[in-house]
Amino acid sequence: MARLAGGRFPPAAAVTRPGRGIGRERLLLLALPTLWLVLLVAAPLVILLKIALSEAELGVPPYSALVQTAPDGSLALALTIDSFTRLAADDIYRAGLWGSLRIAFLAALAAFLVAYPMALAMARAPRRWRPLLLALAILPFWTSFLIRVYAWKVILQGGGVLNAALLELGLIAQPLALLHGEGAVVLGIAYAYLPFMLLPLYAVLEGRDPALEEAAADLGCSPWQRWLRVTLPLSLPGVAAGWALVFIPATGEFVVPDLLGGPDTLMLGRVLWQEFFQAADWPMAAALSVALLLLLLAPLATLQWLRPRLRGGAE
Repeated sequence: MARLAGGRFPPAAAVTRPGRGIGRERLLLLALPTLWLVLLVAAPLVILLKIALSEAELGVPPYSALVQTAPDGSLALALTIDSFTRLAADDIYRAGLWGSLRIAFLAALAAFLVAYPMALAMARAPRRWRPLLLALAILPFWTSFLIRVYAWKVILQGGGVLNAALLELGLIAQPLALLHGEGAVVLGIAYAYLPFMLLPLYAVLEGRDPALEEAAADLGCSPWQRWLRVTLPLSLPGVAAGWALVFIPATGEFVVPDLLGGPDTLMLGRVLWQEFFQAADWPMAAALSVALLLLLLAPLATLQWLRPRLRGGAE
């Protein structure tokens, strides 16, 4: 401790304990996101699980209370797993879950196949052109989501723009049934969520070191080998992030399947809507949501496990 003039030590009150102010600031910084997570993530999940473990009833709300009063005046906990049992036994619900996962996977794959060449071309463009190319790439997505989905409906319908162009070119003899099918839903979801795949890929590819590709070329690698051995491994963190950002919200998509899909295109979003607003079976809808959440935890856990390994490969 430093001495004052005259050889005296400063009073104890004047000595600042190290770390006290920093500790309070850290606690405050941690408290705010924790409160946000509790109020907007944990609490809704608890409510959802509470509804899933109750029974459907005619009333407001349309489900039974978990804590009920017995005839003798005591309180009893009324839990039931009937909704989860029906979920496992009914083919409709299993088909909805499987259809959501399958279509979301195909849409994420389609978005990746389109976004990766775009991101790579933008990252390899001269630096002064990159902001303009990025703005042009995301400009169509500034319009309403619903309007863009309706635009695809106009394009894909029997008398739409695509069929008219194919007929005019003589490539087809009669209009193709492009609308109201799984392919149209995959196309619509891939287009709608394309920026969520494009932006992470561009961020990773734009920050790569071009000298690594030049070194690979000096060692005799062809352009394909340079991409496969250098560029692709370096971009894996962006691929994983973009895949998660597209796949996870696409599993619960409702608007695109409702407008572009047919009766055979069954996704969980449509099943949930029917259970909530037509059948008024809130416990079943909540059980479906919980089941989908549990299914999505697997790819999220896999992504968390792969993240340090992908970063290590990129380095």
